[in-house]
Amino acid sequence: MAKRNTRNTRSRIVSAAWELFYENGYDETTVDEIVERSGTSKGSFYHYFAGKDALLSSLSTLFDEKYEELNKQIPADMNCFDQLIWLNHELFFMIENSVSLDLLARLLSTQLVTTSEKHLMDQNRYYFRLLRRICLDGQKKGELRDDISVNEMVRTYALQERAMMYDWCICGGNYSLSQYSSTQLPLLLQYLRKENEKSLL
Repeated sequence: MAKRNTRNTRSRIVSAAWELFYENGYDETTVDEIVERSGTSKGSFYHYFAGKDALLSSLSTLFDEKYEELNKQIPADMNCFDQLIWLNHELFFMIENSVSLDLLARLLSTQLVTTSEKHLMDQNRYYFRLLRRICLDGQKKGELRDDISVNEMVRTYALQERAMMYDWCICGGNYSLSQYSSTQLPLLLQYLRKENEKSLL
């Protein structure tokens, strides 16, 4: 129970912070406002985060929480390839509508130069565990190729997602990330389909 409460407190702080960053901008948001919005305390805030800057790395937590939510909504009749495409679309739609371009760019840049933990690449994240499960199920059902390892499939998918987020940032968000991904990601991942699945298209 204590572990769940700890997770809930941290999650509330992260969610409140990113809501405020999106509404008011990162520089205009204070720790006091985050504490008030999250319904926690300053002591709790500083227990989990050294300061506001430390919250930048928590964006991966926000993404994982979105994937946990989406996992419960995956249509039962959807094949594994389409599950990957759907998850990506829903995540990117969330990013467009609740994460500022500036902060996404900051997160990506910190992951490039950090000498400490690269949060986006943490293989223990819910994100990677869910992707591995979907790809393994896809292989067992004959929907995805079995001559490519699950880890390589997940690596390819994650690489494509990061590449599109990076491009969206350097283009200044001048196109719809979710719409562009809906047309490009299926093409980029098409080679993961098993040949008999491709022939049904």
